[in-house]
Amino acid sequence: MTILVSVALGAVIGILLGLLGGGGSILAVPGLVYGLGIPLGQAVPMSLLVVGVSALFGAIPKVRSGLVQWRVAGVFALTGLPAAFAGSAVNQAIPAPLTLAGFAVVMIAAGARMLSGAGGIGTACRVEGSTVNWRRCTSRAVPVGLAVGFLTGLFGVGGGFLIVPALVLLLGIEMSAAIGTSLVIVTANSSSGLLAYLGDLSLDWRITAVFTATAIGGSLVAGRYGKHIDTTRLQNWFAYLIFAVAAFVLVEVIFLR
Repeated sequence: MTILVSVALGAVIGILLGLLGGGGSILAVPGLVYGLGIPLGQAVPMSLLVVGVSALFGAIPKVRSGLVQWRVAGVFALTGLPAAFAGSAVNQAIPAPLTLAGFAVVMIAAGARMLSGAGGIGTACRVEGSTVNWRRCTSRAVPVGLAVGFLTGLFGVGGGFLIVPALVLLLGIEMSAAIGTSLVIVTANSSSGLLAYLGDLSLDWRITAVFTATAIGGSLVAGRYGKHIDTTRLQNWFAYLIFAVAAFVLVEVIFLR
């Protein structure tokens, strides 16, 4: 039963990463804690490992297609790496119920953002002629990179549910390139967040291997065949699922602990 849940959870996370450039990882920690009974201290680094590896494989076809804005990804990574490490350190210093409650709040905010349907596209990092105004672009990318990196380390999420909207709505990157760029950033942030746990890392490697393998497979399949799927409708349904999981987590933390 444990292996079947690991396969299902990994596949969902990988598919959503491949289709939306993020989002699936927000289900990883609740799924590991409540679906598989894994302690939060193990669930967060396991989530970081699985999300980072599956995002890496999901990014490969995007890189080959030239759908990665490397300079923007570099700005996010340089700011997000130390922030992710700091978030991981904070996670280990605060009680698990408080972390889970905070995670539920972030889930609700992410779901609301997915349903908001904000239109338009930013201009901060848009190419004008053959150049980008990097002073303007960087001033907007750095704060977002810090916030996403910290949340990655604190909650074990890739942060794609924040990165993609920021890339499109704030920085002016087209959606197709935003997804590829997000996967590269998620890979970097997840790797940094995981480093903070390496000195005291205790994982069930059988579950981790199954979880990772199915997430990689889901990400590759979605990246290859997901062009014909209505991602807007998928994102809306996914938001409702996030609300349900967040409500479950809050009930568990507030009333059942």
